[in-house]
Amino acid sequence: MLSCTSKKADLIIYNARIYTVDSTFTIAEAMAIRDGKILDIGSNLALMDKYTAKKEVDLNGYFVYPGLIDAHCHYTSYGLSLQKADLVGTKSFDEILDIIRDHAEQFPSEWVLGRGWDQNDWEIKEFPSNDKLDELFPDQPVLLTRIDGHAAIANSEALKRAGIDYNTTIEGGSLIKKDGKITGVLIDHAINLVSSLIPETSESEKAAALLKAQENCFSVGLTTVHDAGLGRQSIRLIDSLHQTGDLKIRIYAMLSPGEENFETYMYHGPYRTDHLNVSSIKLFADGALGSRGALLLEPYADDPDNYGLPLNSPEYLKEMCLKAYEYGFQVNTHAIGDSANRLMLNIYSSILKGKNTRRWRIEHAQVIHPEDFNKFGENSIIPSIQTTHATSDMYWAGERLGDERIKGAYAFRTLLEQNGWVANGSDFPVEHINPLYGFYAAITRKDLEGFPEGGYQPEQILTRTEALRAMTIWAAKAAFEEKEKGSIEPGKFADFIVTADDLMTIPEQEIPKVKILMTYLGGEQVYPGQ
Repeated sequence: MLSCTSKKADLIIYNARIYTVDSTFTIAEAMAIRDGKILDIGSNLALMDKYTAKKEVDLNGYFVYPGLIDAHCHYTSYGLSLQKADLVGTKSFDEILDIIRDHAEQFPSEWVLGRGWDQNDWEIKEFPSNDKLDELFPDQPVLLTRIDGHAAIANSEALKRAGIDYNTTIEGGSLIKKDGKITGVLIDHAINLVSSLIPETSESEKAAALLKAQENCFSVGLTTVHDAGLGRQSIRLIDSLHQTGDLKIRIYAMLSPGEENFETYMYHGPYRTDHLNVSSIKLFADGALGSRGALLLEPYADDPDNYGLPLNSPEYLKEMCLKAYEYGFQVNTHAIGDSANRLMLNIYSSILKGKNTRRWRIEHAQVIHPEDFNKFGENSIIPSIQTTHATSDMYWAGERLGDERIKGAYAFRTLLEQNGWVANGSDFPVEHINPLYGFYAAITRKDLEGFPEGGYQPEQILTRTEALRAMTIWAAKAAFEEKEKGSIEPGKFADFIVTADDLMTIPEQEIPKVKILMTYLGGEQVYPGQ
């Protein structure tokens, strides 16, 4: 019988195994929710006696976790990429040609655009040339972006429109040349010469892209995303869609540098709502390892004249850091190579000067010189890692770096030990959107086929508890949001997911197959839609 003094709730979830991911990793059976926030957690008996609710949901022993947080992705770009030819997983350039031919017929437009190719997945692991693209599209511009976004191939029509020829040079970028001519492959800032010519996507198209991305995120259990690098127009659109209620997913938006962006946001201090957090800037120190743009202290093992590319000068990067420090903004810097990481760790250290509460982040922290790991802990610098990068890159990363340098690459446990926590993301659409792939990669260091046996660099494996924290409470902490999300505790947003399988106990090879049964955001079931 219910107590006559029962308190009112909007929703009670009961008969569940709830992993709260609080400080002691408490496991509960029931949860009461009111006004979009968690009211109480505890046993079935205690909560059912203490509260009455408009709706009660019996989960029949299913498993509940905090809503998953992707600590580094490109949410807006992902939504827009769904409108382009999908080149992920292609095994040859000829396969790409077939895909874009079909895509151009189905979706006629002025430009032919695609994203997701990776020459490291091909039998001949070399950058392509645009000869066949020119045959297929002699008069229509084509731009196909590599999976990491740090290289692209353009056909001759696109190059002509951009005024690019053999002698073109650009700071922070390069053209791949072969047999005395340009191949059409553009590295880092050189891509902008072409991409800047692509007609601007309309506001309605962008809004549709954001909503489609939201649908896909909810289906894999993501309730918050850290969108790495946005301009003020994109952020304003996100904010307006939040205010109308069409966009519900919570977004921590890293602000791209630029005076207009700073005037709109940074100079006024952090901007926060229940759904949007603009309190950081995103910088780039270098390119990507896969396209040999990551900045290294010593040359590439498989390209001895190449050290990679600095995307910005040290002076510029320090100037941006000082400006962010002045206005109370976080700095989150893309750094892949050991030289880029050393540069940013030194710049951060010169400003932060030891232990601090600023939580400045290194995004990727992919290749670290052994002498530099301690700088993370000494200056409270947060490694923002992507565990699937290790299992995607492991087939060829050793060729780029050599036997000795690879030991400091994808060193996630070593990085975790610096401050006692890390934030884990996916970098989608560079990697798959499913955060459980990242959970699996963290605890196994294997690909989805279970390779290699024993795991890649197994000394860097994370425990299941650490891996779950890295995509919930630690990811929230990396955005200064740990008091409002990231764990299932009274007073926090009622963001949570439900699965039929226990991520903490099922055989590791089963984890990537786990389906999200329900996703709740603010106490509202957002997946599957009702």
